Amino acid sequence: MKYLDDIRDVRFNLLEWLDLDAVLKSEHYQEVDREQLGMVLEEALKVAKGSVAACNETGDRVGAQWENGKVRLPEGFAEAFEDLASGGWISATMSPEFGGMGLPESVGTGISEFLMGANTALGLKALLTRGAANLIQTFGSDELKSTFCERMFSGEWTGTMCLTEAGAGSDLGALNTKAVRQDDGSYLITGEKIFITSGDHELTPNIIHAVLARTPGAPAGPKGISLFVVPKVRVNPDGSLGQANDVTCAGIEHKLGIHGSPTCSLVFGTNNGSQGFLLGQEEQGLAHMFQMMNAARWEVGVQGLSNASAAHQAALAYARERLQGRGPGAGKTSGQSLIIEHPDVRRSLLLQSAYVQAMRALVTYTAWCMDMAHVSEGEERDRWQGLVELFTPISKAWCSDWGFRVTEWALQVYGGYGYTMDYPAEQYLRDCKIASIYEGTNGIQALDLVGRKFRMQDGRPVKALLKLAADAAQSLVEDPTLGASARQLAEAVKATGAVLTQLPACENAGLLTLLNAVPILDMLGHVVGGYLLLQQASLAKQKAHALMSERGVDPADQKAVRAHLTGSKEAAFYQNKVQAAIHFAHRGLPLVAAQAVALLAGETAPMEAVF
Repeated sequence: MKYLDDIRDVRFNLLEWLDLDAVLKSEHYQEVDREQLGMVLEEALKVAKGSVAACNETGDRVGAQWENGKVRLPEGFAEAFEDLASGGWISATMSPEFGGMGLPESVGTGISEFLMGANTALGLKALLTRGAANLIQTFGSDELKSTFCERMFSGEWTGTMCLTEAGAGSDLGALNTKAVRQDDGSYLITGEKIFITSGDHELTPNIIHAVLARTPGAPAGPKGISLFVVPKVRVNPDGSLGQANDVTCAGIEHKLGIHGSPTCSLVFGTNNGSQGFLLGQEEQGLAHMFQMMNAARWEVGVQGLSNASAAHQAALAYARERLQGRGPGAGKTSGQSLIIEHPDVRRSLLLQSAYVQAMRALVTYTAWCMDMAHVSEGEERDRWQGLVELFTPISKAWCSDWGFRVTEWALQVYGGYGYTMDYPAEQYLRDCKIASIYEGTNGIQALDLVGRKFRMQDGRPVKALLKLAADAAQSLVEDPTLGASARQLAEAVKATGAVLTQLPACENAGLLTLLNAVPILDMLGHVVGGYLLLQQASLAKQKAHALMSERGVDPADQKAVRAHLTGSKEAAFYQNKVQAAIHFAHRGLPLVAAQAVALLAGETAPMEAVF
């Protein structure tokens, strides 16, 4: 399947919009410059459009197979994974200490978008391996680090996280997997985990599982959970592989999408021989695991963006070649028009583009905040980290929810053909749906936002965010092009602020907050998206005017401007950035005010209904 990208907007986000110099001037990145980062993106895209994309359709049509207790992956996956591993793409943003490239997270956003968009099933393996290895690097002993980190960052071995059990899905405090300490300091692990992404396969000779389990006598609930490293195959003191570690795949799930990614049930210790090693301290496992979970949640937001962008680009290409009916202005004797000439199709395509650009801006800005936290200290670091923590559930939930809707809109552009397997639209839709479910459902993300993230640092991050958006709107209200859009943003900020101040004052505030956590997150996602898009549009407008001046185009000469736009890809790009921000402001931001009306009415019908 051919993967269609939007590297131009990825480059705009990274190299034109964000203050990348504030990151690169740090001692952490002194050996990296803008030109190199641009080349990194180009190389990552080559790999994504090559072997990674080449096996995407096979991965979907054939899928992972479970045979005789083993998982077999579709043809082409082994070669594509080797390309990811040998190119260093698994660990591009990880520490050079264990073989990573040491690149900023903001660059990693583009790399992840390409890999996830080209082949989500394969991209998930890189995501989980990187996350599990980083857990070991952060909390592991020197011995565990030297044994596992470099081999995982290099892709020699892969990794997973094992949280979910049949009786303990989102409620991790109810898990029953046990870990019993042995005389040599290791632990014997017994229990069963389900829904484990890439829990078994033969791409690599070893798979390293990060497993949550409970030690004897540990307190009930989340506080009694510890975290362990459990390899599929035991590792000898010299680093060579030893005997199997009593980790068995009991089967894989048959799913709506991501068919090339085996979702496994794993049994640990059937023969009482599954050896694990403690990560960090006993009974601190859930706190440790949240490092990987939060990183994965942000990357799932990138997945939502990736599927949406790929679906939109495919729909755009189809609309440029599909003939159907007659567009406005076509004569009665004219032949059929390209469907991209029809107003409703154009509306759909620009709305898709606007949401995709908003998602890309959100996850990239979040990554830049990660970088700023990494290069800062003291209160400055806390300020950036506060924004990262605030944006993480929004990135995950808002991008996966609206990413799925974009894939739906993209499928609609194809008409009946979109519903068939002749075109990629239906696969993007199916592959995207899981993003709103795993790594904590979007309802849980919303509860995390209103229950924890709004309260952290005495509410400073969310207050700072709303002020940034309000100030941006105020700065553009007199702009002849963006003024009306800025006023829409100002109204959305005002409506959101009203909900966040008035809802807690209601008599049944606790219930109303729980009942409306999801729409509150959606409101804030739209505000952030509108704010960032207007920032980008203001910059794009300046660059568009500079380009016209450089080429001697008179802005008052509409014919010359139109010729300039149709004859220059750069000019068209900046023009469309501005139009996307305007469209989002007038089609997306009004949803915020509508939701505010509903929330402030205090309606609790779902709790009164009898199900």
